[in-house]
Amino acid sequence: MGQTEMCEHKGVGHPDSLCDGAVEAAAHALCRAYLEAYGAIQHFNLDKALLIGGISAPKFGGGQLLRPMRLMVSGPVTELPSAKADQIVEQAIRDYFVACLGRAGDDIRVEPILRPSAPNLRRVTGTTSVPLSNDTSFGIGYAPLSSLEKAVLSASQLLRSSDFEASFQAAGHDFKVMGSRLDGHHRLTIALAFVDRYIRAVDEYFTVKGQIASYLTDRIEPAVEIAINTLDDSDASNESGIYLTVTGMSAEHGDDGQVGRGNRVNGLITPYRPMSLEAAAGKNPASHVGKLYNVLAHRLAARIAADMDGVNEVVVRLLSGIGRPIDQPQLAAIDVVAEQGLSPTQQQEIRELLRQQLANLPTLVRELATGTIPVF
Repeated sequence: MGQTEMCEHKGVGHPDSLCDGAVEAAAHALCRAYLEAYGAIQHFNLDKALLIGGISAPKFGGGQLLRPMRLMVSGPVTELPSAKADQIVEQAIRDYFVACLGRAGDDIRVEPILRPSAPNLRRVTGTTSVPLSNDTSFGIGYAPLSSLEKAVLSASQLLRSSDFEASFQAAGHDFKVMGSRLDGHHRLTIALAFVDRYIRAVDEYFTVKGQIASYLTDRIEPAVEIAINTLDDSDASNESGIYLTVTGMSAEHGDDGQVGRGNRVNGLITPYRPMSLEAAAGKNPASHVGKLYNVLAHRLAARIAADMDGVNEVVVRLLSGIGRPIDQPQLAAIDVVAEQGLSPTQQQEIRELLRQQLANLPTLVRELATGTIPVF
């Protein structure tokens, strides 16, 4: 890395992450239904969703949600013999919102807009021992993480931890961590929604905000400068000058969300790194390489960086071809920066790792279908 760097993470309650989490939960539910009905995952894709913001009136001690948020989900699906796919999708999303947002999850209306899959795409899953690629697209992964990337992920893990939630009831689920580095100085700018019913006055808001900054600073490595809700008016006399919400989500008052605008599969948005713009969430885990290859590329890069001495950086790029078996990419490019270069033995070991990882794709499919691996 050079003199400067930036990256970010959008928390689970961020409007874009709400879309990602909703369609991924729906994808898991459809996979379970297809496996039960057909013995194999059938063709579907649910990677298109729009969260339309609501209207609210926050108030110290508790305000009102005047207009609820709406989530619209669109995509092609294979119908089921004994259940409606749209009902499965809607229920899975409702359950997800309640599980990750608590009672605020009931404040989002869910509107599935589904349609039958195209006939020529239905054969990519369920008809062969190895699924065929659903698309011609690429996946990119890299390793290892930089110190700034680790700091951003550490902050995000703290902000969604049970200890943090127990310590700061006023902190909502909607947050964004933007990290920047100039030489060795790390700074995190955090947008964090506060819940109005737990704040009684402006002074209390700024006190809690300072306590959260100290909590994070004491726990993040390396040392970072932290700034929270920098739009706040330090001279505010009422709710309008601070980041106060009814639900703990910015989407309650006009902030919209969309699948694919948030975190990549490693939990980060990294403009200083090579990355794919594919929306992995909601894609079919059995056949859509926009999901499979992005996860596989990061996994392979991490293995190479961890297993080989003298390796400073690894970038893996995988290109699929629609209709080709998913374990046969049309191009696999692996760039390695090593202190002394790579020996012929190491080069052969990398080729073998790639072969093993491609052969192990059925296991990766199962992990993605069951939600074992996060993708945003």
